Amino acid sequence: MRHIISVLMENESGALSRLVGLFSQRGYNIDTLNVAPTEDSTLSRLTLTTYGDDHQIEQITKQLNKLLEVVKVVDLSEGPHVERELMLIKVKATGIARDEVKRTTDIFRATIVDVTPSTYTIQIVGTTEKLDGFIEALSETTILEVVRSGVSGISRGEKVLSI
Repeated sequence: MRHIISVLMENESGALSRLVGLFSQRGYNIDTLNVAPTEDSTLSRLTLTTYGDDHQIEQITKQLNKLLEVVKVVDLSEGPHVERELMLIKVKATGIARDEVKRTTDIFRATIVDVTPSTYTIQIVGTTEKLDGFIEALSETTILEVVRSGVSGISRGEKVLSI
């Protein structure tokens, strides 16, 4: 099962390396990884997605909590949450295909952010499933390049990840 784990950690040199090292030492895979400073410049929020059963996720959470730099760990998948991912995708868009790419972009509520005579660069934000669906919808189009941010997530309602 896919899990979204959010980690509040000290914003210091080597902290990310130690956290990622913990995963590789134990043979766990990180599917996506997203990290940035928080409103408190001494802290960073790391969001990662990984796959595993409940026992594996419990072990990961326990190991993360043992790291000195880690302040708090939450498995967002355990409760209601909002998740989004950003994708930029560059596609070949010439002739009749240009109109079809534009229609598909509109259907998925994406935005064309760069235009050349032969390409479109499109920005789309949504769940992983939405982004995967957009790529699938463009299967008749030549995709030149794709870059994705990885999942960002936050708990719904009053629940917050803070000290």
